[in-house]
Amino acid sequence: MKHIVLTLLCLGISLAAFCQRVITVKAGDAESLLAAVNEANKVNADKDAPQLFVLIPNGLYDLGERVLTRITGHHIVFVGQSMEGTVIQNAPDIKNEGISKTAVFQNRGSDICFQDLTLSNALDYYSCGAAGRAVTLQDKGTRTICNRVRLLSYQDTYYSDNEQCQHYFQDSEIHGTVDFICGAGDVWFEGCRIVTEKRTTDGHGRDVIAAPRTSETSWGYIFSHCTVENIVSDFEYARGWHTTPHCIWLYTTLLTPEKLCKTRFDSRGMRTVQNDFKEYGTMDATGKNITPASNVVTFTLENENNTVETILTADEARRYTIKNVFTEWNPVKTLKQVEKKARQLWRRQ
Repeated sequence: MKHIVLTLLCLGISLAAFCQRVITVKAGDAESLLAAVNEANKVNADKDAPQLFVLIPNGLYDLGERVLTRITGHHIVFVGQSMEGTVIQNAPDIKNEGISKTAVFQNRGSDICFQDLTLSNALDYYSCGAAGRAVTLQDKGTRTICNRVRLLSYQDTYYSDNEQCQHYFQDSEIHGTVDFICGAGDVWFEGCRIVTEKRTTDGHGRDVIAAPRTSETSWGYIFSHCTVENIVSDFEYARGWHTTPHCIWLYTTLLTPEKLCKTRFDSRGMRTVQNDFKEYGTMDATGKNITPASNVVTFTLENENNTVETILTADEARRYTIKNVFTEWNPVKTLKQVEKKARQLWRRQ
């Protein structure tokens, strides 16, 4: 009898522990979402905590002017019901515009995953004047995965704010105008849709997709098999923020190649002329290779000049693999496990 009681007691404890591994948000209820984030942060405060899932049903989660909702826990998976149906949005006052003041989420945890949802910053960009910095995800953590995640804003949409971070995006969609993928660390974008919005209300002006500030890592931003969709304004692949920025474009599909500026990368440095800006295997919408045989660019800043070739050779391009970039982390394997578990959890709802 004592053995049976002990067995049941142990089973109850393990079931309770399992139940803590899943938090379900009330559909369309922003307060329920915020409560779930807080609870997840507490339950998974330990860096070695087992994986915890937060299920977010379809609906608009309107955070109003609330900014910088912090994720401080670890090994938390935020799973929406669908990329376009689960929308988490804030709308900061334009007086509070700023790259470090406006984010929907500010992540400070490790091994966080976002899947099947949209993060939208609805700051009134076109009323902000010279700058409209409105971040969706300010990521101070590391080993973050975004899978089928849509990030909607204009300037500074995504901000990798950790000099030594490693992050991975897959099948996601990022919208913006100026430096809308910016920051530090090594970040791999696989099969993503990059959408350049109107720089101004009438479409004039020039968009810049990426502004890396690579300082303490070796690879920087790598865009692999991504598609660039251009709305109106001309655009450039990237410009250097500071230090030694890296930005590589591999097998990119340009839906409107005529809108890509002549130098392809912005030749005017912000705080540096040093960079590693390259491309290889660029295609048009039909799959035709439209990579220039050569694209020599002179990057300038005041009296400094840096003249470089921006087209990779085939041998150089082969260096860029997920395995080479993330030597001690396998985000693809982790993501397969997350997707399998997420499907099981949604079926139980």
